[in-house]
Amino acid sequence: MKTSLGIGGEGTPNNFILRITREEWFNQVFSIKKYFPGIARHWESNGTIFLVRKAEKGDSFVGYGVLDSFIRRDLLPEEQKKECEIMGWRGVLVFKKLYRFEPPLKIKDTVIGASNAKGRCFHGYPLTREQVDSILRTAKQKVSINQVN
Repeated sequence: MKTSLGIGGEGTPNNFILRITREEWFNQVFSIKKYFPGIARHWESNGTIFLVRKAEKGDSFVGYGVLDSFIRRDLLPEEQKKECEIMGWRGVLVFKKLYRFEPPLKIKDTVIGASNAKGRCFHGYPLTREQVDSILRTAKQKVSINQVN
C-alpha cells in the first residue's frame, strides 16, 4: 500500500532530484539522513530522491535515498518549525535508506544528461521509474555505491 506524503494526484511522479548548494546541507543530509526542502512536491514513501552537487566538471550525482516519510513544517517540534519558517522550508524528508556515490557520477554521463535542464533547474526535477533505473544501472557500472549508516 502506498502512503501519500504530500500533494499531488494519480500519475504524479514521486522520484526527484534535489540539488544541494551549501556544504553545510551536503554534510547534514549524510549525517542525519534528513533533508529540508523548500519546494513543494508529491513526496511519497519509497520514492527515490537523487542528490546532486555542483562540481568542477558539471553537476554530479553524489548519492540517492529511499524516502521513509515527509513531515510537514506545522507537524515539527517548535524549534524545528521556527527554523523552517525562517529558512522557507516546507518540512523534512526522512530517508529510510541513503547511499553515497564515490566518486560522484556526472549527470552528463547519465540518461538525464540529454535533457535541457542545467544547474539550479535540477532542483526538484521529476524522474520516471525508467530514468531512476537507468541512473542506478549507470552508477553501478561507473562508481562505488556505499550505504550510509
